[in-house]
Formats: sequence, C-alpha cells, structure tokens
Amino acid sequence: MNFLELFRVTLPETVLEVAALLVLVADLAFLRKATLKTRVAVAALLGVAGCGAALWALSLSAGAGYSYGGALVLAQGGTALVAQAGILVLTAITLLLLFNETFTKHIGEFVAVLLMAAAGGLIVAAAQDLLVIFVGLELLSLGLYILTAFAKTSGKSAEAALKYYLFGGMSAAFLLFGFSYLYGITGSTNLHQIMLALFGQVGVDARPMITAALVLIAAGLGFKVAAAPFHLWAPDTYEGAPAPAAAFIASVSKVASFALLIGIGAAAVHIFDGMLSPVGFVIEVPAGHALHYLGFNYSWSLILTSLATLSMVLGNLAALAQVSVRRLLAYSAIAHAGYILLGLAFFSHSSLSANAILYYVLTYGLTTIGAFGVVAVVERATGSDKMDAFAGLHERNPLLAAVLLVLFLSLAGIPPLVGFWAKFNLFAAVLGVAHSGLPLYLVALAIAMSAVSLYYYLQVLKRAYVLPAVDETPIKAHPTTTLVLVGIALAVVLAGCFPTLLQGWIECAYR
Repeated sequence: MNFLELFRVTLPETVLEVAALLVLVADLAFLRKATLKTRVAVAALLGVAGCGAALWALSLSAGAGYSYGGALVLAQGGTALVAQAGILVLTAITLLLLFNETFTKHIGEFVAVLLMAAAGGLIVAAAQDLLVIFVGLELLSLGLYILTAFAKTSGKSAEAALKYYLFGGMSAAFLLFGFSYLYGITGSTNLHQIMLALFGQVGVDARPMITAALVLIAAGLGFKVAAAPFHLWAPDTYEGAPAPAAAFIASVSKVASFALLIGIGAAAVHIFDGMLSPVGFVIEVPAGHALHYLGFNYSWSLILTSLATLSMVLGNLAALAQVSVRRLLAYSAIAHAGYILLGLAFFSHSSLSANAILYYVLTYGLTTIGAFGVVAVVERATGSDKMDAFAGLHERNPLLAAVLLVLFLSLAGIPPLVGFWAKFNLFAAVLGVAHSGLPLYLVALAIAMSAVSLYYYLQVLKRAYVLPAVDETPIKAHPTTTLVLVGIALAVVLAGCFPTLLQGWIECAYR
C-alpha cells in the first residue's frame, strides 16, 4: 500500500479534517469564555478558510492527475473535480450563513461535524470502488444525522434526526446488499472492472440477480437524493433541522450523491466505447457482448425513469398543499431530484449529459442555500416558517424580499435566471437521446410539472409582495448574512444572463 499516493489523492479531504480539528481547538481551548457571536464568527471563518485551502489542494491534486489503485480518482477532467469544487464552495457559503445563529452553544462542534461531512462528500464524488463509496456515504450521512439533531431545545429537530437516522440506516442496508450482489456476480469492487464483467463475462442466467442488485442500489441512492418513494424523511428533516444544516443537506449531499450516479453512468459508457477511463487504462468490450450492455442500460434506465417520473409528479403536487415554506422546499427538492434523475436515465455517450447534470446540481445547490438563508432570517424574526410569516416582507425588509423573488423564480425556471438554463440544458440533453419517443413525453411531463411548481413558488411571493404585513416591525439580518444572500442572488442573475460562464468552466474542467 502506497500511503504517499493515498495522501496525495485525499489531500483536499485531509485539509478539511485538519480545519475541523483547528476549529475544535480554537473553540474549546481559547474561546470558551467568549460571547457566542464571537465563537460563531471565529468558527465560521476558520471553516471557510479550510474550504479555501482544500480548494487550493484540489487544484494541485487534480492537476497532477492522482489515482489510488482505481479506488479514488482525482484528475483534471471528469466529474470528481467539478463536484468536489462545488462541494467546497457550497460548504463555505453555508458556513457564512452561520453568523447570528443561536440554535446551539456548541458551535465549534457543529462546524467541525459539517466539515467532516463535507469531507465524506468529497470522497463520494471521487470514489470508483464500492467499498470506498460506502465509507464515503456513511461519513457524509453520519455527519448529516448529527447536524439535524443539533438544535437540542427543539423537539422537531430531535424527531427529524431520528426519522432521518432510521430511514438512512435502512437505505444503507439496501445499498450494501446491492453492492454485495454486484461483488458476488463479478468478483470485484471496482466500478470499471464490474462494468467489464457485466458486459463481457457474465452469462444470461445472472441477469435477474443483476436487476435485483440495480433495484437495491437505486433504492439506497434514491434515499440520498430524496427521490420518491424514498423521500419520506425529507419533509420532516427540512422542517426540523437547523436552517444551516437543512441548507447543507439540500445542497452538498445532493452534489455528492448525483456525482456518484454520474460516475456509475460514465463507467458504463466508457467501458462500452472502449474509451480512456478516468483511472487511466483502456478497456475493450469483447465482441458479441453489446447485448449485455444494452440489457444493463435498459434495466438501469427503466429504474431511473420510474424514480424520476414519480418524483416529479409527487414532489410538485404535494408541494401545492404545504403551508410551511421549509416543507415546500423539501417537496420542491424531491421534484428537482426527479428532473436530474431524468437526465441520468438517458445518460448519453457524450459529455453533454454529464455537463448538464453537473450544471443543474451546482446551480440548484447554490439557489436552495440562499432560499434557506432567507427562511432562517424570517423564522428568527417571526418565530415561524409558515407562508403567512412572509406577509409584507417587501415592507419589512425590501432587500430580503428581492433576494427571495430572484431565488424562487430561478427555482421555478423563469428566464433569464440560471434555473431556466439549468432546465433547458438538462432537457435538451435528454431529447438528444433520439432512439425513441419516450424522452419527448418525459420532457413534456417535466415542463408541465415545472409550470405547476411556479404556482406554489408564487404563493410565497404573493405573501411577500401583495399581502399586507400583520406586524410592520422591520426584519433585520446580520450584515454578513445580508451580504451573502445578496451575493447569491446576484450570482443567480449573472449566471442566467451569461450562462456560458459556468458552462464554460464545467466543460473545461470535465475534459
């Protein structure tokens, strides 16, 4: 075992772990008698500095193209680089929204756990081995369970964490069971070796077991991305978790999980095409085994298509009945997971699909962090996250109302905001798979569901801009929070007006 090679490929994760340790030392050893505001500011800034250092380490490692035995891959060109950079940026933004938060006195521990969960997300995004994938997912998930329960004085937080933990444990069992099937069939835990065995060495008799493995894996990963019918944890978790934790769950964990799903799809098409794989070697599909690939691809696409359709329909229709904005965002997240799964179901051989999915996940993560930031400010001022708490927001805090307007219209896919381009690119990538008429019908359904989503987003904006305020007391936010939220809104507008900025970076990084 070459530990130097392992250290090089996990350098960004190592930097985050060191940053987490420094946060704990600073908070427990030097700031115990300081005010809570001071401790929050120091912990958040140290965490942001750690994310910045990890980004620098990521650029060094990716430029060198490190790989650890095909189990972890970090190269200039591929999903891992884009996803890991997105995870670090979104983590830093979440930390900046911690200012003026009072849900816990153990702020050092909160930031440390958040950084360690982000390190788990980095591992998931770069993993190419079933065992490493599972370890990374569990590191990420255990951190999320703890973050959800951090508001110790809130009964909703404890209830949300318990439900999240129970559903998470069950999903981990499904996922590990599916992985064990794949290992039993192929004799390997490496994704590319598994694909090679599935397409070239496994007989027809193993197809039912392969299908069972794919169903179990889809169930386990469906929980991670809050896809229906594995979404039952999401509304309670989004409602009960502290707002920064909910924002982290809705953004960073989604980026990591969808990066993993992209990696699975990319491994399949790389093997089938005999292309240069991310781990640096060429694998040719033996002659006469194309039907094995088609059978695998059909089963996987059918599973993802079913999850996508159910998620889009259930998420958007259930959101119509919500009066809590947090729960509305949870069902909205389920619907957005459906759109992304649709892109994964028709993952093509070109980089267009991967780029469109990465663009969607990153922009959605940024937008939803901003949305939870606005909800947190209103909830802190009014004591409620109900829609009626947003009544007259444009009078009580015009800047906050403007941010909410931009973010919700972007989530609905209104041009020229970035949410429109995210959906446009994703749906165009799906329609590019022209082997059947099914993509057209599914994209039409997705567009119809997007129109439904506009209604419930407008219900919140109606209260913010049309209905009068019951309490005209101004809503004040911490200057740093206001600056971050305005910055997110400006980024959403600029990325929408100049879509090639982010698209160009993803395309250059993916090559």
